[in-house]
Amino acid sequence: MRVVEIKKQGGPEVLYIGSRPIPKPKNNEVLIKVKAAGVNKPDILQREGEYPPPKGVSDILGLEISGEVVEIGKKTKNIKIGDKVCALVSGGGYSEYCLAPYQQCLPIPKNISFEEASTIPETFFTVWFNLFIRSRIEKNKKILIHGGSSGIGTTAIQFAKNFGLEVFTTTRSNVKLIKCKKIGADHAINPKKINFEKFIKKKTNNQGVDFILDIVGGNYVQKNINILKRNGTLINIGWLTGSIVNVNLLMIMLKRLVITGSTLRVGSLEEKEKIAKDLKKNIWPLIEKKKIKPILCKTFPLNKVKDAHIYMDKGLHFGKIALTI
Repeated sequence: MRVVEIKKQGGPEVLYIGSRPIPKPKNNEVLIKVKAAGVNKPDILQREGEYPPPKGVSDILGLEISGEVVEIGKKTKNIKIGDKVCALVSGGGYSEYCLAPYQQCLPIPKNISFEEASTIPETFFTVWFNLFIRSRIEKNKKILIHGGSSGIGTTAIQFAKNFGLEVFTTTRSNVKLIKCKKIGADHAINPKKINFEKFIKKKTNNQGVDFILDIVGGNYVQKNINILKRNGTLINIGWLTGSIVNVNLLMIMLKRLVITGSTLRVGSLEEKEKIAKDLKKNIWPLIEKKKIKPILCKTFPLNKVKDAHIYMDKGLHFGKIALTI
């Protein structure tokens, strides 16, 4: 089968099409003939050597796929050959065939294409886990979502809005600000032109927001602490501008803040199975009612994977990028 290989750590030029045997599913796994695979920031980081795959998982890039089940393990449940699914995987997505635990597979929602479906698992699992399971966001609260035009951002905006929160977001493009508002953001801020701390303090009568979802890191961390309400929660799931920061611990203590972070890739199978069940119960009906949708920006064929990574590296996308197989 065709797969994307990495010559060495580096830029998009290190990617090339190679060949490997089709894998065989273990007892609780299914083999999926891949129709499309989502492209995500962790793929870029793995390519660059900043985010190595956990021990025991495929070294092939790709954390989310869609396709058709062509073989099943002996202990799989509620899934059969021929089912059309999207799946969260720990690696192996950039290939013609990919293994996935059956517990991490979900049926493709009605009226959703394979390409769109391939961009659902990584961001939907991540956002649900961090906002609803770890942080327990609530209706009528205020949330700031940094990087609103990213895959995480476009998903988080839609989730938060549909569950009754007032949504603030940041993105560094005026065109993307408009798009963020179209998918549910109440307030969209270009931090290159407007100080988001001052903006949020003004809009909230100096009270601040209850939750912040941050993929930026760096000097945003202290700014986030400054604009969180008392008992607020800062959720860190990325470090685009740096993972090592200086913060005012006294402010965290006086405001009784919760600062948390996670990476989904190393989570347990049981944890991911719960997320999958939650998504099917709470989000799938909203997708089928067209209240939430995966935001697919652009697709590239597998042999143009270098171009897909260049496109992501340049930050040209709004929402997600997918590879078609």
